[in-house]
Amino acid sequence: MIDRHLFELAGAKSIAKRLAGLNVLQAVLIIGQALSLSWVLTMLWQGHRLDGLMLVVFMACFIGRQGLNWLSEHWLDDYAARTSEQLRQQLLNKVFELGPALVQKQGTGSTITMILDGIAEVRDYIKLTFTKVMTMMIVPVLILIALAVLDWRSALILLVMYPLIVLFMIILGRAAQAKAIKQFGNFQKLSNNFIDSLRGIATLKYFGLSKRYSRSIFRSSELFRHRTMRVLKIAMLSTFALDFFTTLSIAVIAVFLGFDLINGRMTLFPALGILILAPEYFLPIRNFAGDFHATLNGKNAFAKARQLIAQPIPQSADLSLQPWTNDDEFTVHQLAFQYPHGMKLEPFSLHLKGYQKVGIIGMSGSGKTTLINLLSGFLTPTSGKVSLAGQESATLNIPAWHQQINYIPQTPYVFTASLRANIAFYTPDVTDEQIKASIHVVGLDDLLDALPDGLDTVIGAGKRTLSGGQAQRIALARAFLDQKRKVMFFDEPTAHLDIETELDLKKRMLPLMKNHLVFFATHRLHWMAQMDYILVMDHGRLVEQGTYDELAAKQGAFTKLIERMRGDNDVQ
Repeated sequence: MIDRHLFELAGAKSIAKRLAGLNVLQAVLIIGQALSLSWVLTMLWQGHRLDGLMLVVFMACFIGRQGLNWLSEHWLDDYAARTSEQLRQQLLNKVFELGPALVQKQGTGSTITMILDGIAEVRDYIKLTFTKVMTMMIVPVLILIALAVLDWRSALILLVMYPLIVLFMIILGRAAQAKAIKQFGNFQKLSNNFIDSLRGIATLKYFGLSKRYSRSIFRSSELFRHRTMRVLKIAMLSTFALDFFTTLSIAVIAVFLGFDLINGRMTLFPALGILILAPEYFLPIRNFAGDFHATLNGKNAFAKARQLIAQPIPQSADLSLQPWTNDDEFTVHQLAFQYPHGMKLEPFSLHLKGYQKVGIIGMSGSGKTTLINLLSGFLTPTSGKVSLAGQESATLNIPAWHQQINYIPQTPYVFTASLRANIAFYTPDVTDEQIKASIHVVGLDDLLDALPDGLDTVIGAGKRTLSGGQAQRIALARAFLDQKRKVMFFDEPTAHLDIETELDLKKRMLPLMKNHLVFFATHRLHWMAQMDYILVMDHGRLVEQGTYDELAAKQGAFTKLIERMRGDNDVQ
């Protein structure tokens, strides 16, 4: 349950000190509550009148204890919320710093789950860990001292039982933790599988595979459910064992106290005090054990968040670049990239000038996305150099370069916000007239007319759903509004669209590419006839480059790719 890095968070020492003070006070109130209640019951048993003063002391201790609990919860709620939000912001900053490369490595579903559900579990983990650990460290010690004053033999029995219970908790806890860590990984895989299924549902329906794939999703979710139940079985066994041993310990003490009372070796007041304090002695460790299994996901999410945040930022170059013009040159010399465990991009060279539409074509897995991420600066090359507008660099991870590019992936993100906010995301100062003009250019007039509140209609998850073509049009409308960025990267933006939607979208996209340097990765050959320059990828190698006519005349890799895809008519 305890991750030592938890106490390295900002403000952790301060909240720990305050909680320690509260727990000392709480232990005093618990002892006072138990002794005052024992005194009142003893006096009544002996036939005396109700002691009003001791009753007031009992009520004061009880109310004070609840007040301290409330204050502790209030402090921890505030601290956990603030700290988890800082972690979420750090994680989002890391995602933006590393770009699509991080999302592709971790998986979209896993990344979203981590940022949303994972950080929420970290919040609960922070809150429960601090309160349970601090209480377990302080309260039992002070109660044990009070028990020793009342009866040293009872205190000794409880002292001996405590480490045995802790040992048993460790044994079962490690078993549960191992399964929980494995299950957390399964949850991330399930999240990725679910997101990929949503993205590809149109393609699955097109090929008539949606029902078959739904059975695959059902099997995956059922397997996850069965594994979750196995984790819960261990958790239930741990809770049962803890309750059994604590109850057994209190029962043993009660037997000894009973014999002492019968033999006259002890009076009623200390015996009642011991029996009331004994459950309070075990209560912190019982609460700790009960929440141990509930916080395992939070602990795993915290470790994963720390791992992602600690990832090194790729090497960057601080070049001063002016906005891209038709006279600027883009030169790549023997640039290469190697994934730590995976494919590599062989060294390649490239020279471009001014505004051009550069098509990147190849089969799935040929390295198109890697090339896009390398040229956009989201991946750091392992060798080679680049030259932008006459300035040389070892990487394209250049802040001034990033400020000039628009990146449009296969599935653009649609925020749960108004249509206006979604389109004007990068240019919040634009007018409604400019937004409507961009809507008209990308062909979203029908969507706007169908929305009940026009531009103010909330779209996105849980609200007005959009088709893949509509989501792509929103991404294009964003790019159309941002005229300052003259470099555009498209990573297979029409991969999941049917051919009719794609051809309609193509008519809208081509005019938007004018006066821009465009890198367009796709495996759809019909785009190539409209490209000014073409890069042909094959298994991580740039095998050919040139204009459409030059490549067609060579009868080389480009022609073979056309024949392989059987797209002779598609490229006309």
